[in-house]
Amino acid sequence: MAGNQNYINHVALVLDASSSMSHLSGKVVEVADQQIAYLARRSRELDQETRVTVYVFADKVECVIYDKDVLRMPSLKQLYRVGGMTALLAAALKSQRELALTAQLYGDHSFLSFVLTDGQENASHRSPDAPTRDPKELARAVAGMIETQKDNWTLAVLVPDQMGRHEAMRCGFPKDNIAIWDATSTQGLEEAGQVIQEATEKFMVGRTKGIRGSRAVFSTGAEAVNKDTIEAAGLTPVQPSEYRLLDVTRDGTIRDRVVESGLEYRTGCAFYQLSKSEKVQARKQIAVLERKTDRIFTGPQARTLLGLPDVEVRVRPDHNDEFTIFVQSTSVNRKLAPNTRLLVMN
Repeated sequence: MAGNQNYINHVALVLDASSSMSHLSGKVVEVADQQIAYLARRSRELDQETRVTVYVFADKVECVIYDKDVLRMPSLKQLYRVGGMTALLAAALKSQRELALTAQLYGDHSFLSFVLTDGQENASHRSPDAPTRDPKELARAVAGMIETQKDNWTLAVLVPDQMGRHEAMRCGFPKDNIAIWDATSTQGLEEAGQVIQEATEKFMVGRTKGIRGSRAVFSTGAEAVNKDTIEAAGLTPVQPSEYRLLDVTRDGTIRDRVVESGLEYRTGCAFYQLSKSEKVQARKQIAVLERKTDRIFTGPQARTLLGLPDVEVRVRPDHNDEFTIFVQSTSVNRKLAPNTRLLVMN
């Protein structure tokens, strides 16, 4: 790519507008508008051109905005209307096939799509937007499309439960590009918006490092946190004299474990191992441990590596044989989980 060519992001929101979304319709608009505002801000800050496409789907699939400059995007308030069933597979196929027609001349183009649904596929076999009426053929068509997408394409989906996750995997969605959200409440939808924002942050920062696509946008596992992504994020190891790693062998608080090891406890000096799904506040620092060497990487780029936005979000530990995530604690009484480790910064 020539040095004067732009990073051009094509971001698509593919939104379920079936009848069951009625109780969330106002929140969908609010969350989508927030995501667009965030994209506009980060596009300016990172000097990346971002173009937004929005599809809504129920019995039919409709493109209501196509490849529009994020700085000129309207609110979705007049464009999102609910009613009908859930032509989920038709929406995935139509959105990706139409986006593939977008010109990719003179720039480093990358495509990121989020499909948000609150239910199971139940209407694509009747949809005029589907290439076949056979449900099994539709599932195979989605899987084949995903399998053959180029490395500058990322397709992610948010589903309401484990059954939805299983169906998405059956249709070829990479397991780390599937997230589960609470479709029963506006709070759940707000958290889903934060998950999308985290994933978008990871994507846009990755773009600046030459990463064009991802099959692990919702993951802290090995595909998301590895030597290459750590290097791409600009993380460098902390000097060994600047920290201590303590084993946690029994129940107890952070302060007690630090003091009993002979170290001085100061608020914010300790980082607990992420061992279960946790809410992480915007001000909390992140550290990454390389297991084989006990090297620690930390700094603002560590949050960027995980795609954490400047709001409180929920983060889960995913399987990773080589790296472990640690989260800063400012609570002296936080309970530590046995068989984990505690990082203490000098």
